[in-house]
Amino acid sequence: MFKPILAAFAAIVISGCASVPAEKEDERDPLQSLNRPIYDFNMEVLDTYILRPLTVGYVEITPQPVRTGLVNFSTNLTTPTDAINAGLQGKPASMGINVARFLVNSTVGIFGIFDVASSLGLKHQDEDFGQTLGVWGVGDGAYLMLPGMGPSTVRNLSGDIVDNFVLPEIALSSPQTIGLFAIKVLEARASLMAQEKLLEESLDPYIFVKDVYFQRQLYELYDGNPPIKEEPTDFDEDFLENL
Repeated sequence: MFKPILAAFAAIVISGCASVPAEKEDERDPLQSLNRPIYDFNMEVLDTYILRPLTVGYVEITPQPVRTGLVNFSTNLTTPTDAINAGLQGKPASMGINVARFLVNSTVGIFGIFDVASSLGLKHQDEDFGQTLGVWGVGDGAYLMLPGMGPSTVRNLSGDIVDNFVLPEIALSSPQTIGLFAIKVLEARASLMAQEKLLEESLDPYIFVKDVYFQRQLYELYDGNPPIKEEPTDFDEDFLENL
């Protein structure tokens, strides 16, 4: 779920170490008065008493090969959607790779349980309709903190709704769909265990999560090569180099 953005986490933490800035209005987050209470509920109630304990138990009792197979299976189911979105974004190479991945893993990989495609050099190209809308020039819209789901934006929430209508998961029975969703949630939460200390030590966890979320979205939209925005600074460059 969360891609290699540990540097972004570190940058946010370091930037906040010097002093505690006064909270200012964030144009990205016009609904902050509603989002903050939802964030508190997600973290202090849902995560503390339900999601984290379930995730710890899941990780302890589920052998790693089984977890890997479940993740591969769920990823394979979303690959046709990735291919469609890659095509809509004008990325024929990514579209072709995802189509090939689905064919290989659905057959040789036994319904996607084994990721044979990656061993052949066909790396998963993660694309969704939220990214597609971004490529088409649609802005993020308001930042949203969704109950039980976490951070999103108006654009990405709309994209998720569209993606869910074309996913082959809809062909599954309700129990299977619920089970697959549960696996995704547990694996996503497990992947964040290592970053818990960073969150606990941040000056404002709500802002920390929001900033990291937008960093991630920018990273994904530009396929790992977001444009570098130079900002004016009052710091002496020699001072910074000696830190």
